[in-house]
Amino acid sequence: MAKTVLVINSGSSSIKYQLVDLESGEGLASGLVEKIGEPIDGHYKHEYNGEKHELEEPIHDHEQGLKRVLGFFEEYGPKLSDAGIVAVGHRVVQGGSLFPKPALVTDKTINQVKDLAVLAPLHNGPEAKGAEVMRALLPDVPQIFVFDSSFFFQLPKAASTYALNKEIADQYHIRRYGAHGTSHEFISSVVPEVIGKPAEGLKQIVLHIGNGASASAEISGKPVETSMGLTPLEGLVMGGRTGDIDPAVVFHLIRNAHMNVDELDALFNKRSGMMGMTGFGDLREVHRLVAEGNEDAKLALDVYVHRIVSYIGNYTYQMGGCDVITFTAGVGENDDIVRKMVCDKLAPFGVKLDEEKNATRSKEPRVISTPDSSVIIAVIPTNEELAIARKSAAIAEASEDTYGNKFAK
Repeated sequence: MAKTVLVINSGSSSIKYQLVDLESGEGLASGLVEKIGEPIDGHYKHEYNGEKHELEEPIHDHEQGLKRVLGFFEEYGPKLSDAGIVAVGHRVVQGGSLFPKPALVTDKTINQVKDLAVLAPLHNGPEAKGAEVMRALLPDVPQIFVFDSSFFFQLPKAASTYALNKEIADQYHIRRYGAHGTSHEFISSVVPEVIGKPAEGLKQIVLHIGNGASASAEISGKPVETSMGLTPLEGLVMGGRTGDIDPAVVFHLIRNAHMNVDELDALFNKRSGMMGMTGFGDLREVHRLVAEGNEDAKLALDVYVHRIVSYIGNYTYQMGGCDVITFTAGVGENDDIVRKMVCDKLAPFGVKLDEEKNATRSKEPRVISTPDSSVIIAVIPTNEELAIARKSAAIAEASEDTYGNKFAK
């Protein structure tokens, strides 16, 4: 019988889900719930067996949304009772210092995830709520928290510590936690097989570039650096986020623009980045503007690439070299223009891009550099859902060995 895991990503007003086959690694069914708690009709989408089913209705809360999702599985398939479901895995952005690895969902861990919302206010609360609801709806299926920050819990102290007053940093748990860890861990684990080199001693840089964007460096599969910090705001230029910026800009805007904390939060996280510079967070629209001769868009794209190259240079010297750079996520996997711009900047150091391979669209893992390139350049589609499913199944199996069929309260 097949074994599957239902992976759920609960946001403040949305829920993404996918039923993953553990043996094949394929997503059997997937869907999206949007506009939860909004005064307009919400939207459901459920896809299975090549068919798409959609529904619009007011969605008052996560409980209503998740009940409807389970109804879709029952009505449109596959029925979870027949799908061999062994766990429900919940993606959580921030595990802080409490969760260096995935954890069984219990009363205690739900409260701990809620408490960590001070470090991820837009994410942890809804993620805890989603787990709470699913635990009630499927009481006989183990629920697992999988944390985006866990992979980077292994960062060296020099990389995870801010040069902030120690007492303040300790009291308020201020350090570099990183994000997108599930993706970075997945990609760095499959790179050796894709490029045909042993993992031991391999020095690699992973560029997870989507609407949110982050870079990481790994040696022998262990993280030694990442671009995101206490929150996902630090690091690369993103769709709506500034990335790295002088913190004194905050003081300047408080004093001179009389902006409050909420206004600054929205400015830095939602109204900046590519959106703030061009009016569009989508790189496809930015490329269109560049092609039309828009100077603001051209500058924005140059800033975007400049920041990526800066991190590549930093990480290369921190590791004492670099064997492979991998592009992943929405932009990284699909935007050949950005990949070429980055690699052109690296050309003086012997990086050589195969132009034809770079321009070819594919969903398969592939090498796009020439054989004589000083650094291998790869494109590998990320699969966070599969990584979460595998981790969830492992924790579920361990918890069953410990608790039998009764999961900890």
